[in-house]
Amino acid sequence: MKLNYAIVFVSDMELSITFYRDVLGLSMKFSSSHWSEFLTGDATLALHLADSHASRSETKDREAAGSSRPGLQVQDLDSFHDRMMMHHVECLQVPSESFGSRIAKYADPDGLVISVSEARSDS
Repeated sequence: MKLNYAIVFVSDMELSITFYRDVLGLSMKFSSSHWSEFLTGDATLALHLADSHASRSETKDREAAGSSRPGLQVQDLDSFHDRMMMHHVECLQVPSESFGSRIAKYADPDGLVISVSEARSDS
């Protein structure tokens, strides 16, 4: 079994496409007003226009049951972090060691936490 796709529900499709494509740098597969997809290796990250935008204020510091956190991997986390800061993306955790990996966390336009790890060099 393998992961085929993950869906992120968004309040503003154009804003979210701009973030995931132009800021994060994901490759666009296709887009529409209510459903868009990005190529991310073997799995697809899909954006789905939400019926309404629910506030994350109650769960800002903890994850609610049923929520998710996309995880991306990059070759150079420091360069990626610099890019996020240049685009004024909210950084929730600066690049740091966590459980044997370098990880950082950022918020998408709707406040969804995205974990980004650095590819390990096997030496």
